[in-house]
Amino acid sequence: MIYILRVTTGQEKIVIEMLAKKAEAEKLAIYSFVGIENIKGYVFVEGANENEVTRLVQKMKSVKGFIRQPVEINEIANLIKTTGQQSSSIKIADIVEMTSGPFKGERARVIKMDEARDELTVELIEVAVPIPVTIKSKTAKLAQKAEDVA
Repeated sequence: MIYILRVTTGQEKIVIEMLAKKAEAEKLAIYSFVGIENIKGYVFVEGANENEVTRLVQKMKSVKGFIRQPVEINEIANLIKTTGQQSSSIKIADIVEMTSGPFKGERARVIKMDEARDELTVELIEVAVPIPVTIKSKTAKLAQKAEDVA
């Protein structure tokens, strides 16, 4: 059964990691977690029953509560479908172009990735001194793969 958890907005990925560790450590009958980028503040959990999910979320600090009425997969299937470019297509050493923020239009090389926070650390290319900048991965689009850079 799938349950909907209310979590602190912006902490969805971190909460999923903490819940996964707790489920494994306590050997709970929890099967999967889904955090949907377009739905802030909510995480979907597939578990054997309501009691298992209740045990999972007890004393978890970024979990605000959960809807005790399970939902069917067909009710949320259209939310889970992926749309747009995935940040996972961007790798270290790739060239990206910033799509928003103060560096909009600038090109940079990816030097570090933090998937838990959904952030990239990049070095601006077209500047006299390379400056490392940390940005959200959704504010960058792939301009050139590392293999194609000569």
